[in-house]
Amino acid sequence: MSQPPAALPVLDLDTDTPCCPPLAQSRVPAETAAALAPAFKALGDPVRLRLMSMIASADGGEICVCDLTPMFDLTGPTISHHLRTLREAGLVSAERRGTWVYYRARPGILRQLAALLSVAPDRA
Repeated sequence: MSQPPAALPVLDLDTDTPCCPPLAQSRVPAETAAALAPAFKALGDPVRLRLMSMIASADGGEICVCDLTPMFDLTGPTISHHLRTLREAGLVSAERRGTWVYYRARPGILRQLAALLSVAPDRA
């Protein structure tokens, strides 16, 4: 009988410990690339990048969708679509309070993305 396939290691996107060395130092493992790629893809859209910046830099660490929507020349449903994409990629969390939804950046995954992209300073 054949052995069952080995389970892939789970990447904890909420940890402060970097997932792996920066990509400029060594190759990114396949499972790490698969776990982080959706976040990079989500940030590849200018509207989502701006939304992410607004959420991450919000006073008190969170922002209401009612404060985000007027900042764009887009419909409410379009903004909701972009926010859902950020949420599904694991970049933000959302909490409904009455009729409004408040968004908060997930710092663990942002640290993972930053660590992966970090580059050693040039030596003069």
